[in-house]
Amino acid sequence: MLPPERRLGRMMRLIDDGKFFTLQAGRQTGKTTSARWLVRHYNAGDRFRALWVDVQTAREDPDPKSAFATVLEKLDDAVERTLPDLGLPAARDRLLERPQTALLHYLRDLATRCPLPLVVLIDEADGLVGPSMVSFLTQLRDGYIARPEGRFPHSVVLIGARAVRDYVVSQKERRAVAWLGTTSPFNITAEATTLGAFSAAEVGELCAQHTTATGQRFEPEAVAAIHDLSQGHPWLVNALADRIVDRDVEDRGQPITPAHVEAAKEAIILERRTHIDSLVARLSEPRVRRIIDPMLAGERATPDTLHDDLAYVIGLGIVRIHQGHAEIANPIYREVIPRALSYDQQVQIEQSGAPFILPDGALDMPRLMDAWQEFWREDGHVAAEGFGYRESGPHLMLMAFLQRVVNGGGRVEREYGLGRGALDLIIEWRGARHVVEVKLRRDTQTEERALDQVVRYLDHAGLDEGWLVLFDLRSTQPWAERLTRETVERGGKRIHVVGC
Repeated sequence: MLPPERRLGRMMRLIDDGKFFTLQAGRQTGKTTSARWLVRHYNAGDRFRALWVDVQTAREDPDPKSAFATVLEKLDDAVERTLPDLGLPAARDRLLERPQTALLHYLRDLATRCPLPLVVLIDEADGLVGPSMVSFLTQLRDGYIARPEGRFPHSVVLIGARAVRDYVVSQKERRAVAWLGTTSPFNITAEATTLGAFSAAEVGELCAQHTTATGQRFEPEAVAAIHDLSQGHPWLVNALADRIVDRDVEDRGQPITPAHVEAAKEAIILERRTHIDSLVARLSEPRVRRIIDPMLAGERATPDTLHDDLAYVIGLGIVRIHQGHAEIANPIYREVIPRALSYDQQVQIEQSGAPFILPDGALDMPRLMDAWQEFWREDGHVAAEGFGYRESGPHLMLMAFLQRVVNGGGRVEREYGLGRGALDLIIEWRGARHVVEVKLRRDTQTEERALDQVVRYLDHAGLDEGWLVLFDLRSTQPWAERLTRETVERGGKRIHVVGC
């Protein structure tokens, strides 16, 4: 356990200042744990009284009357559990006769009777929809405006996976809360906060706590591998370490190595833990697809969708901005996403690794690429059209084919991001690495630019030989002209160009 104050300093300063703000972060990053710690912290002191309420059971209910009946019931539970001395508001049932003011009067009554300034943290707030969400936000704003009279909570925190501007989606709803994003009360730029990822030092601190408790040591390289694979995502850090020490290496005298971390990563992906399933479910959302689809293909998102959709997937924790570029948030997600999207096709592919293994155990890449071209001509090009991710359909099909072949003997590493222009793959097979770059052929300049990209990638990987797969989607081209193979020398590298 890391000291909560270290992660929550920004939130605590906003609460001190009496702000209404959002705590936005992806799933299982510690939002609820943090909120409940804050409640315990404030209620143990003499500055504030605090209340945490989870309104998840009111999600997706557009009818304000039934939605607020649920919200008030959850508030009752929270008051009786956390602040029983306050008691429930008088004539509480009458509040629901006017649902458009029910929350306003409930919180006003509670704050008026509270002996100290009241802090209210509302979890899963972004689950409300339609008229219920509009009324929810409007009532909080009305209470915010009346605060100088001391008759409303000192600070309100809305906790969820989305930014407050994404709480309302239709144009009609946006017109109803046109003030949203101003300083009254939820300023989405200055007064929104998130939970940062664990640093490499903090991952090491957590592993060291395990060592102190059990004597089992994490090798420094294993700690670095956990941070690298998770990029400090709290759930992933915990899931990797938990898998290793509770299931894979139960002997406390055996140190944890990078190989254990890699095995735990693969197990988490294959087991489709709840967190991974939640990520996969998000991939079907149009707003997520509009960013991830061109990202897989290395293309650019369309300008009309980029800003809001990109902000949305960043808020969900699927994508991050790193050194000015949009990329998948961590290597585990980077592998999960294409494997999940291509899984149904992968299990239908009859190919296996056996025919492509040379007598010395090495991977026969030329034979593998011949088989890929045959598969693409006969079945793959049709199957690729069935992906919901249309731009990246050919790329997903190739990844499904390669994943099927290397399962059990190797692995495929993937690099992709918005606007990179290509998908970079590295096939790792029994100590050897094979670079495969994937690109759509759009014009006569495509191949020249792609060859330069392969050279740069080979330099980065420290290799002298690689593969370039070019998909030519011009339907007028006969297969005899599309399925080509040639080897070129460029920049001191040997590049095999595979036309599809």
